[in-house]
Amino acid sequence: MKNFIVITSINELTEAIKLFAKRKNWHVIVVGDKKSPPLNKNPKENIIFLSVDEQKNLGFKSYETCPFNHYARKNLGYLYAIQQGAETIADTDDDNFPYKNWGEDIPNTPKTLIKTISGPKFINIYKHFTKEFIWPRGLPLDTIQDNSNLKINKATNELIAVWQGLADKDPDVDAIYRLIINKFVTFDKHDPIALKEGHYCPFNTQNTIWKIKDFFPYLYIPISVSFRFCDILKSYIAQRGFWAMGAKLAFTSASVYQDRNVHNFMKDFLDEIPCYKDVKKVVELLDTLELQGNPKKDVIKIYKELKNINVVDQSDVNGIQNFVSDITNF
Repeated sequence: MKNFIVITSINELTEAIKLFAKRKNWHVIVVGDKKSPPLNKNPKENIIFLSVDEQKNLGFKSYETCPFNHYARKNLGYLYAIQQGAETIADTDDDNFPYKNWGEDIPNTPKTLIKTISGPKFINIYKHFTKEFIWPRGLPLDTIQDNSNLKINKATNELIAVWQGLADKDPDVDAIYRLIINKFVTFDKHDPIALKEGHYCPFNTQNTIWKIKDFFPYLYIPISVSFRFCDILKSYIAQRGFWAMGAKLAFTSASVYQDRNVHNFMKDFLDEIPCYKDVKKVVELLDTLELQGNPKKDVIKIYKELKNINVVDQSDVNGIQNFVSDITNF
């Protein structure tokens, strides 16, 4: 099998993980951390548990730069999947429950006939899938009330680097939404849609399928920013990298629902402050960069430039260099 689902968890095997493990033609990789209990390795469950000791024994350079007690331990799971010959990598969490149709609306071919969406520079993709007042985590706060009309363009043949599926019930939103509105949402069903080049929307690691190996360097989760910002920063970097390779980001209707682990909303809010503050600065930088369309070189260039504007620090420059080096050595 060449399809891997990567999760990091400090919990016992959740029912959500077990459901993913039942998916045909998929391996589930659970990346442990120092707080993770040892998982029962039942070969019938199709779950690969990477303990901290096993991660060390893999010999990845990234082990030396990946911090403990951090969501970026997922980076080692990505590398393990790539080492095993992964052609598709899915990102999710241990509290997301797949619907029966999970993954089935993703085409098997790199290029697909798909409509694109355009409008304001920052697109609230949730508006396309619901009339509820809701926005994705990582959307700049001063764009939430943007009433610019979204435009659905005719279908064209597009190379899709990443398919971001939505999540019903408790989707990926920021702490401000949860503190003020905190309403469960079930999204409408629509055909998949891609973002037109030049338009950004944050995506996450909640229900995300990477279908093309060439884009795997952009899987890297940054280590020097806050937990609630790390996957959002990754998403903006990746989108800019996709365009340099003639590819796009696409969104699908919800194929999971989230029964969210307990969170302290005020703690989440404080952790998200860099996200609220820095997204536009990041995008302004990304839009000025000349990229080669070589993801291994481009992603390193991006992190070096982000360090120059104090969004990340040297640990991420070292981290992405090790991540790319590990991929190159497979």
